[in-house]
This record gives sequence, structure tokens and C-alpha cells, in this order.
Amino acid sequence: MAKRILITGGAGFIGSHTADLLLRRGYEVRALDNLSPQVHGGAERPAYLAPEVELQRGDIRDPDAVANALRDVDAVLHLAAAVGVGQSMYEISTYTAINELGTAVLLEALARQPVGRLVCASSMSVYGEGLARRPDGRTVDPPDRSLTQLRRGDWEVHDHDGAPLTPLPTPETKTPALSSVYALNKFAQERMCLIAGRAYAIPTIALRFFNVYGPRQALSNPYTGVLAIFASRLLNRRPPLVFEDGNQRRDFVHVHDVARACLLALEAEGNDGEVFNVGSGESRSVLEVARALMEAMGTPGPEPQILGRYRAGDIRHCFGDIDKIRRQLGFSPEVDPRVGFAELAEWLSEQVAEDAVELATAELERRGLVA
Repeated sequence: MAKRILITGGAGFIGSHTADLLLRRGYEVRALDNLSPQVHGGAERPAYLAPEVELQRGDIRDPDAVANALRDVDAVLHLAAAVGVGQSMYEISTYTAINELGTAVLLEALARQPVGRLVCASSMSVYGEGLARRPDGRTVDPPDRSLTQLRRGDWEVHDHDGAPLTPLPTPETKTPALSSVYALNKFAQERMCLIAGRAYAIPTIALRFFNVYGPRQALSNPYTGVLAIFASRLLNRRPPLVFEDGNQRRDFVHVHDVARACLLALEAEGNDGEVFNVGSGESRSVLEVARALMEAMGTPGPEPQILGRYRAGDIRHCFGDIDKIRRQLGFSPEVDPRVGFAELAEWLSEQVAEDAVELATAELERRGLVA
């Protein structure tokens, strides 16, 4: 009999793609999802969710819903979370309740109903600023940029003595630097899962996702991934809004590659208690990615609008060192960025998006979270 996998947040972007892959591999898939309006719009089952997925609508904070979802399950992929650095800075209780209390509810249920494996989705946000190198060649964890520095438009990272720093790929060994409530939540999620997994003999792995992109992103959610936000603007014939100077660097990884990483983690032998980066292993500037998306979509019009402003909780550079997941899980990204952007553009050509980016930015400004 096929193994049954529970995906919390399984009706969402990453969850639905992973469900597709698991179904192709012969697994049965159950999804627990609250179908949040901010992500899904309405309360209906998403049309993209495979019909073979057993969808249970429920909240990760509801012990009864979680216990019911865990019935006869062999493994859990825990993706359920409120996502968004900016929004986490003012909806603090909501983010903490969903991300931390929700994970605690799941873990208490797993203590009563153990499974063969737990995979927890963490985030690159736990690193804060990525690893960097000083002019003398030493590798350092960069300090946070000061508000004084940011207000004068000095965006780059410097060491404590003012030395300029060159960004490097960030490995799992870097000390976490939690610069937003969301980052704190994700670190708490992964630590809770690893602690409980060890205590209750549930083999557990945490995956730190970098910037995931691809079809099925929540285009009308102004706090989701940057590419989805750019796409929302472009679909409404408006230029992408780019904070700072656009030269901040990130690691953009296609959702199909992320789904494969989830599958590898679910099927992994050993590696219990380990944390793995899931990224492309390459860095691109936010401005470069905005222009690449415009080209893929064939969107005429003005250049991305560079705001020269800073949002609380944002970091400058962070991109992944993926050597560990290559060595230990056999993961290697397969989707060429040009192919990935073309696929995203094709999907976008059939989408309608509500552009709420300016409203979201105004809300951050009202709360003093934009400098």
C-alpha cells in the first residue's frame, strides 16, 4: 500500500507542486490548509490542486483539525505558515500564533501520533545578512546595517570597523541573525521540530528555502515572494517597485527544484536532525530579476521604479551555499533560470492579479517601518 504523506499548507504554492511530485511517485497525499483569503482569495479548493489530493480545510492551530489530519499518516511535510517579512513586523501576534503556536500544536499531536518522518520548512531569513569577506580575506558574519546608515542611502554592508564587505554564499553553519519577526518565527519552527523530533524519536529534517518562484504563487498577496509582487505590478501595467537601489542579491530557486528537495528529504535515510539550504546556488540582484521577468513577459513600459528607501526587517545580501544538500541528499537544481522565467511568464499570461503593493507599502509607512 502506498505511503500517505500529510502536507500542512498543502493547497499553497510549494505544497501543491510537492503534492504533484509525490503523487507521481505513487504516494497518497493529504493536505491540511485553512485556505487563507490573503493567499487563496476565496474559500474554494484551488483549481490547480490535483484532484487526487485529499484536502482537509482546517487551521494548524486547531488541535482537533491537526489530529484528524494525522490519522493514518506515514510522514509529514510541515509548510503551513504566515509568510512575509514586512507584514510580520506589525501583525506580530498573528504571525507568532500561526507559525510558532501552530507548530507547537502539530508537535504535540505528533507526540501522541508519531510518524516515520517530519520535514519542516524553514527560511533563508534566519541568516539575516549572508556570510561576507573582509578586504583582508577573513570571513565574517556582517553586523546589521544601522538606521543612520540606511537613512543616508548607504545600502551596503560594512564590518564593525567600517571595512567594506563582499557577500559570499551562505552555508548552514552561519550563526542565525534574526532581523524580522518572520525570521524569528521560522527559526523557532525549525528548532521546535528538531527538538521534538529528537525527543520523540521522529526522524526530522529542516529545509531552509531561499527565494522560491514559479507558477501558482499568490499574486494578490503583497507580502509574498518578490517575483510574485513584481508580476502583480506588471500584470496591472505598472512598473515593479524596488527598495534600496536594487543591487541587493538573492538566490532565486524554482518551485520544481524545491519540490524535489522536499521529496528527497522525505525519502532520506539518516540525516536526522540536520538542516539544509534549498537554493539555486547562484546569486542575482533584485533589479536584474525584475528586468528578466519583464523580458520574459514581453512587457513594454518604464523601467523598474527604484525607491531608494528601506523597509524594517530587510537585509542586503543573502544567497545559498548548497554544497551540503548536494553531498548528503543528492540534490542539484535542474531548472535553468531562462526556462523557469519563461514558464512563469506563460502561466502569468493567463492570470489576473490585484495589485495591493502600494497599499501594503503605505501601511508600512504609516507604522514607521519604511525609512
